[in-house]
Amino acid sequence: MFNNNEHKITPSQWSVMSLVVVSTAGSLLYRLLRHQHLGHSAAMFLGLPAVLAILLAAAPRPRSATGAIVKGLTLMLLVVAPLLGEGWICILIASPLFYAVGIGVGVAVDWQRRRKAATLSCVAVLLLPFSLEGVVPQWTFPRLQTVSVTRVVNASPAAVEQSLAHSPQLQTPLPLGMRLFPRPLAAWGDGLAVGDVRAVHFAGAEGHSPGDLRMKVVASGPGYVRTAPVDDASKLMQWAAWTGSDVEWKPLDATHTQVTWRLSFERELDPAWYFAPLERAVVREAAEYMIAANATPQREAGDGRR
Repeated sequence: MFNNNEHKITPSQWSVMSLVVVSTAGSLLYRLLRHQHLGHSAAMFLGLPAVLAILLAAAPRPRSATGAIVKGLTLMLLVVAPLLGEGWICILIASPLFYAVGIGVGVAVDWQRRRKAATLSCVAVLLLPFSLEGVVPQWTFPRLQTVSVTRVVNASPAAVEQSLAHSPQLQTPLPLGMRLFPRPLAAWGDGLAVGDVRAVHFAGAEGHSPGDLRMKVVASGPGYVRTAPVDDASKLMQWAAWTGSDVEWKPLDATHTQVTWRLSFERELDPAWYFAPLERAVVREAAEYMIAANATPQREAGDGRR
């Protein structure tokens, strides 16, 4: 006679089978979202982890839905990250969202299971509206953002203007936030007259080749210059699309100049409540960097902050 226990699926086997099914479903959904050009929408960063979490919570034999979801998401992120090359930054940035959604679903499911009530359909209904940002225009928040930074440079206004007339000095150390994104490798172009063009050559990422961001002076006057993008072939376009840069400088005394650098961009990632603060923080670092690298005479670089 056969022993029925020999054909009984163990909890470990259930876990492996569940991870295979969920990973396959997640891969298909990921490809579908990318194919529909929704890779930057909340459907990717909230909807996808919500679907994965619900599938993991519905898997047979989990002792804790929350534990199963966290374990499953962690394994999937660890498997996917090495395949993306430089794209690991996307995993790093998005992972808190994945875990927040997953843990939220898990806690709700565990709580309802203790009450012996059905929850997965309710959880899906609650998460659906939050996943529509970037998919449905009516659910999408304004994308245009402007960040302004003011610093005092230890140089005369004439020296600051002369420095601004040249390309940024890229040997200035990059702040931490900017190091996570494609780095500027070279810059060229001079002048502050309307029509003057300068360009920055950025490293590639995620298998994409390096690309250039070209900006043109569109307005200029005493103590003021504005540039606007001509074209942007850099990988930065997947996070933010530059719309303009404004620089103002005014004398405080013979050897100190107040410089204000404003960067305007369109946020390319949803949801806004999560990505807007992150992008604004990195762009703020970029504005500070530009004051140090472009508005501060090279011999005094590093002394421009108060």
